[in-house]
Amino acid sequence: MKRVDDFRLKFGKKELVPIIVGGMGVDISTAELALETARLGGIGHISDAMVPDVSDKRFDTSFVKDKTRFYKYNIDNADKSSIKFDLGALADATRRHVGATMQAKRGEGLVFVNCMEKLTMNAPRETLQVRMASALDAGIDGITLSAGLHLGSFGLIADHPRFRDARLGIIVSSVRALQLFLRKNARLDRLPDFVIVEGPLAGGHLGFGMDWAQYDLATIIAEIVQYLKTEQLAIPVIAAGGIFTGSDAVSFLEQGAAAVQVATRFTVANECGLPDKVKQEYFRASEDDIIVNTISPTGYPMRMLRNTPAIGSGIRPGCESYGYLLDGNGNCAYITAYNREVALHPNAKTVSVMDKTCLCTHMRNYNCWTCGHYTYRLKDTTRRLADGSYQTLSAEHIFKDYQFSTDQKIVLPA
Repeated sequence: MKRVDDFRLKFGKKELVPIIVGGMGVDISTAELALETARLGGIGHISDAMVPDVSDKRFDTSFVKDKTRFYKYNIDNADKSSIKFDLGALADATRRHVGATMQAKRGEGLVFVNCMEKLTMNAPRETLQVRMASALDAGIDGITLSAGLHLGSFGLIADHPRFRDARLGIIVSSVRALQLFLRKNARLDRLPDFVIVEGPLAGGHLGFGMDWAQYDLATIIAEIVQYLKTEQLAIPVIAAGGIFTGSDAVSFLEQGAAAVQVATRFTVANECGLPDKVKQEYFRASEDDIIVNTISPTGYPMRMLRNTPAIGSGIRPGCESYGYLLDGNGNCAYITAYNREVALHPNAKTVSVMDKTCLCTHMRNYNCWTCGHYTYRLKDTTRRLADGSYQTLSAEHIFKDYQFSTDQKIVLPA
């Protein structure tokens, strides 16, 4: 019976354990988690979601405080079009986070940065370009473009000296999306180094509509593998979404995937950035507690725990401090929903906004409990302690369980 360790992900002459830990923001996929994954021979992700705030926490900078002070005059204004990011500060924050991570890297694995393209930041092209270029400046091994496939992303860094050196990949949920990207970028003569195919059981934002349950990862993988074979394109395909055991992973590796990307089981790792109290919520969750809704201002459906505090919260938009989801005109679906509720309840001290959420503030405060479909199975991967809580796990334990397990077995911690 084969194990994940019987396969290798090949990037040129480099061979890696075919396990990638996904890039969960905001600093949920921490540098520590990515570094441990790389040490063990796989690929770890950090996320650049809200990287100025991450820098403030990690390096005692004051990017968010400075931005808040600068735009304080606008806090009570419904029009957020004047709020812009200081691109120099954004570059500085990115270089700090990426640079410190890369300096600490040990082992034969790699560290990538997950770059959410839906963080439009009131200047989609400029901010995305700065985030990618600064990560390359700081020595990142690779960039994964996620949460919205902007077909021109590669072109934004085509003149960077590391454009053909670093590993660049995209996340898609259909063969059509991949075809569109390849056609758009044909003039660059620069193929993606990898394609992550994310299925409908993934955590967080989904690349499907509310009909997500009608799709199947294995079917999509087969279509993309066949398409690349027909086109004679040697691009590694990475399966992602709902891969809960090493045996699940092997099934995709035997199907033609070059590696798997996993995340749900690492949400309860010691190295994960979620607060311990939130990790316990993940452990306690039942299958009925996991829902897919449309409260994200991005327009994508999002999977999360039913009791996540972000649902129904009517906090004032924090764009002067954050504002990562402002589109190119300074608009955000949450601002529209919030202002509607305020207008409907002019005398209320607080309002409830059910259809959208302030994703920036809630993700920053770990109050948006996004999760994968199989989160309810996390309790079966560990031991329950005498006080009723569940034992968190080391990233090494989880990684090696994926790497060496067989027959759908999960090894419990000592």
